[in-house]
Amino acid sequence: MKQWLRRQVGWWLAWLVFTAVGAVWLARAELAQLQQVFEADVRIAHRLMSQQMVQYDAVLATLALLETGSGADRPEQRLSSVYPSILRVQRRAGDEPWPDEKHAGALAAAEAQSRSQRRAELAAVDLAQGRYQLVIGATPVSYSLEIDLAGSVPWRDWPMNPKQSPVRVSLQRGAQQFVLQPGHAAQAAEGGIGGWRFGLTKPLASPSQPFDLVAERRVGWAELPWRGIAGWAVAVALLLAGLWTVQRQRIARRRAEELLRLGQVARLNALGELSAGLAHELNQPLTAVLANAQAARRLLDDDPPELAAARDAMGQAVEQARRAAGVVGRLRRVIERPEAGGDVKPLVLQEVVRSAMHLLAPEFAQRGVAAQFDATAQAPVRVQAEAVALEQIVHNLLMNALQALDLVPVSERRLAVSVGRNGQEGVLTVTDNGRGISPEAMPRLFEPFFSTREGGLGLGLSLSETLASGMGGSLSAANATPRGARFTLLLPLVAASTKERTA
Repeated sequence: MKQWLRRQVGWWLAWLVFTAVGAVWLARAELAQLQQVFEADVRIAHRLMSQQMVQYDAVLATLALLETGSGADRPEQRLSSVYPSILRVQRRAGDEPWPDEKHAGALAAAEAQSRSQRRAELAAVDLAQGRYQLVIGATPVSYSLEIDLAGSVPWRDWPMNPKQSPVRVSLQRGAQQFVLQPGHAAQAAEGGIGGWRFGLTKPLASPSQPFDLVAERRVGWAELPWRGIAGWAVAVALLLAGLWTVQRQRIARRRAEELLRLGQVARLNALGELSAGLAHELNQPLTAVLANAQAARRLLDDDPPELAAARDAMGQAVEQARRAAGVVGRLRRVIERPEAGGDVKPLVLQEVVRSAMHLLAPEFAQRGVAAQFDATAQAPVRVQAEAVALEQIVHNLLMNALQALDLVPVSERRLAVSVGRNGQEGVLTVTDNGRGISPEAMPRLFEPFFSTREGGLGLGLSLSETLASGMGGSLSAANATPRGARFTLLLPLVAASTKERTA
């Protein structure tokens, strides 16, 4: 049962690991794609805004080069109809003050700076309102443009939907900023959803308007490819289920092959035990026939000589009896089982028990019995034994216990297997809580052809005891407390090395 649970946990852990690895890979791929799209959109937005700012520089430079009229004939005043983002155009000639009295000082300072730098300069920057003025100092006339940032965005070519895009885009200069698009999904993520952040800051390609285009996007957990991840999890589950089915089929096939091999060996050994029992049972009557025939012949020898025919008949009976004994002996030699100690080698008792329980797993499941056995509870117990013989003994003891439990309600069935040491012997104990062994059956338990089970041949325990004796061990039985039977197998331990004895 513990092994089965460990195997099940192993399959679930494999599913979790493969699912997690695939989910991480899919999530990273999705994030990489989202970042690629984000950076591409931001680069397009940066190029568009840079072109717009450069265009304002060109407009100012053109005004400075043109000889515009005075009074009502001022063509620069018509720029607002061509460029809606230019809210107002101001000019200052000679010593005249700037018409915008509120920002006259800032415009004058920007004009002076423009003359020294020989380029347009910013003045009266108010990014909170989306306004700023761009000034160029020239002779004989200086000009300023009051620019609306919201109207400067070329929305027709803009790569993102400003109302639905999750990307937040703003123009920043120092501590001031003007939001071009709010990025509603990004703001929601900032509110506590968490996730991943993409950010990109690029200065606009206009020295006169040193604004930074700042873009930010936050990807929330809801944007991960959960459908793909779920599909991957299902695919992994189906693949592992297929592998699990193949493994179960392979285990079932190996179990069937092992049971077939063990059954063949068991049948051969049972035939050997059967021949030994038949020889034992037939030799006594045959010996009696031989003795009686010989006695009859001696008696007939004392009778009158005319009884020669009787003597010949008795002689033939003697010969037939001897022939019957010879036939039985030849039969026994032909089908006699191999010697148990013919291939004795060191074996780990826990591994043999675990293998036998694996072979009998369907029997345990069918009978609803969960055997109590922990092969890792102690150090390996190494015994000298013949592999097939030991497998057959353990198999017989477990099957005997399972058959005994058939007479007990399923909810009460208990079977315990333990392995240990007793001096120089390894000990295997199989205990069930069946009805136990009756006093009448206990002395005859290991006799050939004796069985307390209806339809049983009575060869399993007899054969197991014979095999154990052939390996230098023993098999004994006793009643357990409060009920049930306990079978104990003793086998010689593997001799320790000199180094181990002196340690």
